[in-house]
Amino acid sequence: MKAEKLICTRIIYSESAFAELVLWRVSKSLAGSLHSFKYRLAYVVCGECVLRYDNEIGKGDHRHFEGKESAYIFTTPEQLIADFQQDIERWNNENSDA
Repeated sequence: MKAEKLICTRIIYSESAFAELVLWRVSKSLAGSLHSFKYRLAYVVCGECVLRYDNEIGKGDHRHFEGKESAYIFTTPEQLIADFQQDIERWNNENSDA
């Protein structure tokens, strides 16, 4: 089975901020992941990626937030997107004066 692109979209939040979401269903789970999805979700503000969720080969599911990388427990694509959106809100609240 060839990889199937499920989501490929850019959400504009403001003149200086956008999110990019890309999600594929793959035939075989990636090394380090226990599911059949490959994803990259990024939140970019003023040209800098301030938040990213991804599962690159060998590293498994993880997120980058506030300059730190931490493991992410993937359950479903819907929960992934909900968690990402929640972190966008958190980042915006914590950086409202930026």
